[in-house]
Amino acid sequence: MEGAGSWDVLEWTKIETVSRSASDGMSEFLLEAEEVVAQGHGVVLINTDLAGTLSVTNFRLLFLSEFSRDIIDLGTIPLTTIEKFSKQIVKNSSVPRQSDKAQSQRLLQVVGKDLRIIVFGFRPRTKQRRAVFDALSRYTRPTRIWDMYTLICGPSKFVNANPKLRLIKEYLRLLGKGSLSILSNKIDDGSLNVSNELWRISSINSGYSLCSTYPSSLIVPRSISDEEIQQAALFRGRGRLPVISWCHPVTGAVLARSSQPLVGLMMNMRSNMDEKLVAALCPQTCNEKGARRKLYIADARPRKNALANGAMGGGSESSSNYFQSEIVFFGIDNIHAMRDSFTRLRDYLDTYGSTSSDGMSSFLRNGGWTWGGGNLSSMSASVSTLGDSAWLNHVQIVLAGAAWIAARVEMESASVLVHCSDGWDRTTQLVSLASLLLDPYYRTLKGFQALVEKDWLAFGHPFSDRLGIPSAPDNSSSHLELSRQSSAATLPRTSSVSSSSHSQASNSSPIFVQWVDCVSQLLRVYPGAFEFSSAFLVDFLDCVLSCRFGNFLCNSEKERQQCGIADISACIWIYLAHLREDDCHVHYNVFYDPTKHSHPLLPPAASLAPTLWPQFHLRWACPLEAQSGGVESRWRAMQNNYTEMAKAKNMADLRTEDLKASLESLTVEMQKERLSAISAAATARRAFRENLAIKKAIESLGCEVHLSSNRRDPADPWSVVPEIREGSTSPPSVDWGDAKERNAKDDLCVSIVAVDEQLVSSNPISSRVCETLCPFRTREGCKWPDSRCSQFGSQFVGLKANFDAFDRLSINDRYFGSN
Repeated sequence: MEGAGSWDVLEWTKIETVSRSASDGMSEFLLEAEEVVAQGHGVVLINTDLAGTLSVTNFRLLFLSEFSRDIIDLGTIPLTTIEKFSKQIVKNSSVPRQSDKAQSQRLLQVVGKDLRIIVFGFRPRTKQRRAVFDALSRYTRPTRIWDMYTLICGPSKFVNANPKLRLIKEYLRLLGKGSLSILSNKIDDGSLNVSNELWRISSINSGYSLCSTYPSSLIVPRSISDEEIQQAALFRGRGRLPVISWCHPVTGAVLARSSQPLVGLMMNMRSNMDEKLVAALCPQTCNEKGARRKLYIADARPRKNALANGAMGGGSESSSNYFQSEIVFFGIDNIHAMRDSFTRLRDYLDTYGSTSSDGMSSFLRNGGWTWGGGNLSSMSASVSTLGDSAWLNHVQIVLAGAAWIAARVEMESASVLVHCSDGWDRTTQLVSLASLLLDPYYRTLKGFQALVEKDWLAFGHPFSDRLGIPSAPDNSSSHLELSRQSSAATLPRTSSVSSSSHSQASNSSPIFVQWVDCVSQLLRVYPGAFEFSSAFLVDFLDCVLSCRFGNFLCNSEKERQQCGIADISACIWIYLAHLREDDCHVHYNVFYDPTKHSHPLLPPAASLAPTLWPQFHLRWACPLEAQSGGVESRWRAMQNNYTEMAKAKNMADLRTEDLKASLESLTVEMQKERLSAISAAATARRAFRENLAIKKAIESLGCEVHLSSNRRDPADPWSVVPEIREGSTSPPSVDWGDAKERNAKDDLCVSIVAVDEQLVSSNPISSRVCETLCPFRTREGCKWPDSRCSQFGSQFVGLKANFDAFDRLSINDRYFGSN
């Protein structure tokens, strides 16, 4: 935005002090229970050169445009989505566009977990950057889970349901018992007893004494007792023994998960109960050839890492100890490698994106210089084009491993046991992706929720550690205490122990982000197999990173249960369902066709080459490409254009109908006017014929008719009235255009004069009689001396009629009206 938000304009803008009430005019932009704690005015978002107001709330960093008063998405980020932030100072010489009057720019760089790097510029000597920085230090990394926004806000209208009950419902579906109705008290007291011919639901972990990171209910082989399960758990890291995550409804093949076995430094330690439990994952059901079902043990780690873990008592199984088994290593790197790769990807996108955090992209573009950056579309075609980030290589390895597992289960009816070191990172990625490929239910919106809650939440993926947020303390407060603390008016915040730059915690890693990225790759390969869209995945991932909802707090089901998270926080699933109340919402995949994709998806190796996920990877670095990337985005753009054109067509049709109706109305009016004109013309013709007949009758009596006006102005068209001539068949042509301008006093005179002078008597007797009887005779004399009056042989003054001529006059009856 050249000029409108630039530094040059703000050079002379008065900067308001931070003492101003921070919440003034902000209520319309704040969420429920969200409060402004610090604010800066006249702040510039360097990425886009846009000026605005920067506010720190107890939930997010909120940036409003100074001119449009709109929320700028790039500059607005939830506090828990911020990975780190730092102060920077840029000297005047390094920024040619800056005015000489400003010696340097005070910058604040914010790095997000969602691949964005944003930089805000503050004016010197305003102390606004210090206020914003201090507020971020206090609120970005709270040391207590009770200080999280979601617990302060409460459940609101997005009330959470019992997650244990939802897990049991999914277990019942897997066992073919989906029609059963289970009471919550049976889950809590451990009295639940449901099974089929092969598997059963065990409540041995109802108090989390067997494994603190496993759910309270587990699916295990029906042939294994709870006592044997307890013994087998001793041979697995952190007690995460082999349990069933998914079972095939027809063949009986299963996907199982666990942690690494504790084989020791010499890799020779064994457990009979563990071996028996793993063997029970392959039921005695034989295929058509009579061969026993095979068992694959998929170790997600590189082989050398598995051997190295033997020094700490871990390691991997030996195929000789597990009957009919085969060990496979997938070579997926650990959480630290994924974190470093994600960081390099973020830096790469920021460097070559169109909204670079150093402002150079905007600067060069606005300056009119040519630049080779700002276009990442060509990089989506190959895995090897993203520098040394290796992010897509990691995604490819995870996808290939999940596809291999799904193929073994579907094509060979084999059972697969998956584990890594602890069994809650790489193991969860592989098992959940393989389940997504095998089960079409998980590719629906409800099924996706069940999959995430089962494999990620119930089986203890440490979300708090991976997201870098506080977890539940060891001596967790009771539900009552938590409710009392969360309802307090103000809660104390303490700054993090680390430096103000908020260095990454050693256990944080984008494992869940990587998994959602893998799901988006499958959605790209099979656009008709998923009910949800890529936009849903983006919104879902944003909700997880924002920690606005309590579903993904803490590291295990046990911690969430002890803190009562489900009762005092909002539910992400209810919120997302509320968003898509409209059937045409962007969360729905427009290409979804369940009839064609009701079978497992087994992608060939050639289709597993991942690309950039435009809607997520490019939305901050290259927003235009992110909006137009993907088939679905282009379809929606075309759909929007079609909708707009359809609306325009409908409006045009309505206008056409209105014009047509108006035309018909005018036609009717014109027809009425035409009939009126015809009627008036007929009346005029009849009046003319009547006048002509009367004139002829008067003339036949021997008189002459004269028409005259008392107005003598020769310029006035009314001064001379044309005489009606005998034999005329139409009214005389007179210009009546100035009829409205006639004087109201103008009169039309008619005089009738006797033509035959012999009819006028000149004897004195007649004159005396005339003088005596004439009503127009006065003392001064005759009032009409030129009228040629004559006395008839009666007592009246008038005209002597020429009755012979009148008898000869021919007048048609049609000259006169019916009256």
